[in-house]
Amino acid sequence: MPHLDVWTKRRRQNASRYHELFRAANLESRGVRLPIEPEGSFHVFNQYVVRTPCRDELRAWLQAGGVATEIYYPVPFHLQECLAHLGYTQGAFPHAEAAAEQCLALPIYPELSATQQEYVVERIRQFHA
Repeated sequence: MPHLDVWTKRRRQNASRYHELFRAANLESRGVRLPIEPEGSFHVFNQYVVRTPCRDELRAWLQAGGVATEIYYPVPFHLQECLAHLGYTQGAFPHAEAAAEQCLALPIYPELSATQQEYVVERIRQFHA
């Protein structure tokens, strides 16, 4: 607990830097959707999750370059075995299904350096070039 405020501040700084780097690289125009922080809210950025229609290919490209990523929710809730009794099938919640197929968490830990973030974004820019 004594480190929580500092970690949150550093994650928020890293998120802000990612936003700047992604926009400078014009990656939003190439289909990379960035996380948002609605007005009046306070995002701690425990994860920095982007969306891209070519998530799996991008993940492999980043991994080949030494960048660790994560997919936290590969199966939407309504398609998980534990909720099968509810009777939902593929197509019932298309937005949730698209998110499950497109979301990719990038490194955002508090000790992440500006140079490391620049490398992550440059790898993504190269992928989309």
